[in-house]
Amino acid sequence: MALNNHYDARPAQQEPAVGAGVQILLLALLGTAIGLGPAGWVTGLLFAVATWAVLSRALHRSGLRSFGAANRVTLGRATLVGGVTALVADSFVSAPPVSLLVGLTAVALILDGVDGKVARSTGTSTALGARFDMEVDAFLILVLSVHVSTSLGPWVLLIGGMRYVFVAAARVLPWLNAPLPPSTARKTVAALQGVCLLLAGSGLLPLVANFVVVLGALGLLVWSFGRDVLWLWRTSRVRVTSVAEAVQTLVAERAGDAQEVPAAAPTVRTVVPSPEIPAQRSQETPVEEILQAARAA
Repeated sequence: MALNNHYDARPAQQEPAVGAGVQILLLALLGTAIGLGPAGWVTGLLFAVATWAVLSRALHRSGLRSFGAANRVTLGRATLVGGVTALVADSFVSAPPVSLLVGLTAVALILDGVDGKVARSTGTSTALGARFDMEVDAFLILVLSVHVSTSLGPWVLLIGGMRYVFVAAARVLPWLNAPLPPSTARKTVAALQGVCLLLAGSGLLPLVANFVVVLGALGLLVWSFGRDVLWLWRTSRVRVTSVAEAVQTLVAERAGDAQEVPAAAPTVRTVVPSPEIPAQRSQETPVEEILQAARAA
């Protein structure tokens, strides 16, 4: 059994390193195919190293013994996102083929619906897997918004930056960290962001049409975030009210207990001393003994 546990633990820690190696291989293929420039290489390598470091640390903290098939799908998506990131960075100094960018992005978006199904079908859903999937999605949206902003304007960056603004705000407002209920609308809006940005970045539509598509995506995203923030705020208010009522009830109960003590105390003071106990001692009974007698009564 110890050998099996050791065998199961090894792949979980080795997978991020394998993913980084595959990422470098993809960059080499892109360099051979299109002549990836220094900006693309540096950005792609930074993405590979950051993914390896963050995922390795998360695996160590979670204590997972097996990486799982679903996380491997997500890691493959992360590799594609690294390639997209390298191409977008390279586009600022050269003109990589749009078809290649669209192809990598399309496969990454399609696989977004695969890792969740694999996790549910194999019974390997984990908090780490869900967080990994969400971070890959968020970063892909950020990269695509950077790409589309070069043609439509910097306002498109609101789409990619909104989730990171939410995370930053949650550090200041802890009530934003409360778990949200499952929502099909939220998932649909999140999926539409990648599709709309990919469509706008493909160059298939006129500029005006791209503007309308991306603006509609931004509107849906603002609505989705606004609805979730409002729900979290209302829930936090209900929680605070419940805590306040509980505190008031506890204080009232203790105040009632305190009021019962003086009512019982005269009974103790008026007790006729026993012949075995001097009268002087009965008059000098300590407070603790009086309270105990009151509680007993």
